[in-house]
Amino acid sequence: MEKLLKGLPWWVKWVAIPVIALIIFGSLIASLVSIVFGLLFKVIVFVVLVGALVLVVKRVTGGGGGSSGSGRDW
Repeated sequence: MEKLLKGLPWWVKWVAIPVIALIIFGSLIASLVSIVFGLLFKVIVFVVLVGALVLVVKRVTGGGGGSSGSGRDW
C-alpha cells in the first residue's frame, strides 16, 4: 500500500482519499454513531429512572437516612 501511495501528491493522500471514503462509508459511519449515542442516551435515562425510583421508594417507606417518619417533608 505504501508503494502505491508513495508517488501520489499530498492532496490525494490527505484530501481526496478521505473524501471518497466519507462519501462511500458516510451513511454507515452516521448509522454507527447514531446507534452508539442512542444506546448511551437510553442507558443514562435508565440509570436516572432507577435512581429516582430507589429515592422515591426509600422516602415513602421511611428508609431514607435522617427522615423522622412523619411524612412532612413529602
